[in-house]
Order: sequence, then C-alpha cells, then structure tokens
Amino acid sequence: MIPLARRLTALCLLGAALTACGTARQDQPASPASPSPSRTPVLAPGPGGLTPVFEHGPRTRGRTVAFTFDADMTADQGPRAASGEHFDNPGLIRALRELRVPATIFMTGSWAEQYPAEARDLGRDPRFEVANHSWSHYAFTADCYGLPTVDSGRMRADVERAYASLRAAGVPHPMPYFRFPGGCYDQRALRALSGLGVTAVQWDVVSGDAFATDADAVARQVLDGVRPGSVVVLHCTRSAAPTTEQVVRTVVPELRRRGYRFVKVSELIGETGR
Repeated sequence: MIPLARRLTALCLLGAALTACGTARQDQPASPASPSPSRTPVLAPGPGGLTPVFEHGPRTRGRTVAFTFDADMTADQGPRAASGEHFDNPGLIRALRELRVPATIFMTGSWAEQYPAEARDLGRDPRFEVANHSWSHYAFTADCYGLPTVDSGRMRADVERAYASLRAAGVPHPMPYFRFPGGCYDQRALRALSGLGVTAVQWDVVSGDAFATDADAVARQVLDGVRPGSVVVLHCTRSAAPTTEQVVRTVVPELRRRGYRFVKVSELIGETGR
C-alpha cells in the first residue's frame, strides 16, 4: 500500500499540473465570437416603445467604420436563382476574409433559404454578424424603389419568419438588428415592430454599389463619405451589385491608410450607449 504522505504529494502534484494547464489555456487568445443575444448592444425603445433607429456611431471616439452588406432576394426571385442568377457573392466574402474586415450582413430569410450553406458559414464565422433584413424583402412603406409592399398587419410576422429562416439555415445567433428593405420606413412601420426588441439599422454612407458598373466611382463615393463612426451600406448580391468585391479591395487599404479601424455594427451601437 502506498503511504498516505506519498499519496497526498501525488495528488498535490496532479492538482498543480491541472491548474497549470488551465492557466495555460486561459492565457491563450480567445477566439472572437459574436455577442450572445443577452449581451448584444441595442438601443433603448423610443417613446411608447417605438422601435429605435441607429444611423451611425459616435464621431469622437476614434476612427471606426462599419461595413454592412445586404444579402437580399425578394420573395418572387426564387425562380431566377434556380435558373442560375447569382444573388450571392462568394468572391466578396473571400475578399473580406483575406483583408480581415469584420462586417455585419443583413440577410433576408428568402436568401438564407436559397443559400443555406452560405448562410450557415457566415453565421458561424466570428468575423461576421448576421442580422435580419425581412423575409420577403418587400417594402415596409409605399413608393420604395418599386418594391412590392407588405401590409402593416404582416410586418411583424415577416420579420419573425426571417429569424426562423436564419436559424433553420444554421445561423446560431442572428443579431437583434433589422434593416428595412430599401431603407424605407415610417412611424407606422416602427410601431409595427415594437416589442420585438430589435434596433433598426440604417446608414450614413450610401456606397451606390447597387446596379453600378463603375467600381472606381463607387469607391470614390465611399471614401468621400466615410467619417468616424460611419455605417456604410453595400450589397453582396452579384447580379445586383457586380462591382462590390473590387470596391472593397480598393477602399479597405485606403481607409486603413487614413487610420480607420473596421468594426461590426454591434460595436458602434455599444459605443453609442456608453
């Protein structure tokens, strides 16, 4: 039988080794991760619980900029995708990864259903955060760039259906951020989404990449518009925004040369609440 003193010594040595291993793991850099829903920064509701609207971050807390990308398909574009039209843009996502640019992607539920593997890949990549862009990509107001409109009584259900589609595609933590299709909203739309706990995210820099064919012109528009705390709206649909990858590869190095740091929308909203 092993003497008690030797057994205690062995236990102490084992405990020390386990503690050392635990310390070593804790000292390693933690992998970045999207904020958990319970800790995700959001804006407080407006009067009467009205859905809050976010346009840009603080102008005085350093040169930060958030790139946002709309992954959109309207509900009636499924046949076009099935026939070969590309509403995704793998080259753009590859560019963002190569350039180490975090981004917030506003995804429609219909896009997630059309490209579930890509939705899952984006949703599980800590460099990105996936947010809600409605299910149908129908407008929440009249006269919004020719988009079909969703009835006010169905607006909330459209947003909830989008969240269900994102989760079904494998996005583990879709963010509590919502972007109105076309950026079009009014008080009726804000009231319709009250109680969902979402922050409506707009922008202060229009890239102009939608349907553009001159990448240099789009890049100049972005560079001329960016200010500290800016939110830039871009698109990740090849058929509707074929120049966006080239724009990103041009703009990112120049903004970094100017001292800008790329962040996700959640960081800007978090800074706004401080």
